[in-house]
Parts: sequence; structure tokens; C-alpha cells
Amino acid sequence: MELTVARIGRAHGLRGEVRLDVRTDDPASRLQVGARLATVPASAGPLTVDAVRTQNGAWYVRFTQATDRTAAEGLRGVELVVEVDASDEEDAWYPHELAGLRAELGDGTVVGTVEGLDPAPAHDLLVIRETGGERTPVPFVRAIVPVVDVPGGRVVLDPPGGLLARDADRLDVDLPDAGAAPEGGA
Repeated sequence: MELTVARIGRAHGLRGEVRLDVRTDDPASRLQVGARLATVPASAGPLTVDAVRTQNGAWYVRFTQATDRTAAEGLRGVELVVEVDASDEEDAWYPHELAGLRAELGDGTVVGTVEGLDPAPAHDLLVIRETGGERTPVPFVRAIVPVVDVPGGRVVLDPPGGLLARDADRLDVDLPDAGAAPEGGA
């Protein structure tokens, strides 16, 4: 199965370097000089890493197939992928393993289908296409997604009121009293 290592971003400089949106937890081993990476779309590659560096936490790569800025800009949006075995970690899943799973509540009520996984700074977001057609990002944390059953084809959700579009009328928000002074204020 294919694992997305990174998505190619904007060109950086004039010699074909690009910034990467890294999607792997081990970029140092996947992005070594000489590494040959398949691409999505396949017509853009494969690409061979010619140089790699990091700066302020960002990853920059130059490929032997793109030696100038114009060629590098042509790679923008291309995904770098590798072939991997299924994850054998208990609480680790690849996005393609989650896509298509049925999303249901603890009582078995089907609320939609998992479309994929979006990386976010604090934690990943499980993207659910609800039965009403709404696209809902759900924090992929154990408190909200307590069960991931890939062999059973489902995830179980325990969402707080208002998280799902179908529950918008149950939105639970604490608002300050109209006459109360703001905390720490006068």
C-alpha cells in the first residue's frame, strides 16, 4: 500500500529546490539523497532526491529531474509516495486504511463515512462525510474517536454536542453573563 511521505509545495530559489509539506513521522530516512520516490500523479515521477536540507523546521528538497525554478514550480501539488506494509502498531493507521470506514455513534447510529485524514498542528482531523452530505472534520483523539475497527469497517464516535452538523442544535457553548466584567478586566 502507498504512504504519502510529503506534498511538494512552492519553489524556493532558482535552482529547483522546493519546500515540502511533510506527511511522515520519519522524513530523515524517507528523504535521503539518492532516494527514488514514486509520485501521485504517476506521470510526474518517479523523482530522485538530489539534495535535502531543513531550515527552521521546514524541509527543502531538490530533485535530479527538476534543476531550475520553472521545473520545480511544475511539481507543485505532487505527492511523494512510498510502498509500505500495513501498520502493525496498535494505535496507528495510515489514511488509506481509514478512508471508506463507516462512522457511527456508540449506539450504532450511522452518521457518515470517513473520507480521509487531514494533518493539523495539534492533532490529525478525521474527515467525515455525514449522511446529509456535510463534510465534518473531527479531532482524531481517543476521547472523541474511542474505537477504530479497520477489519470491521467502522469507527465509533463520541462527539460533544454540536461537533457534527447533524447535532448543530445541540451546540454547547458557555457564554459570559451580559453584565459581567471580562476576566482579569476592570
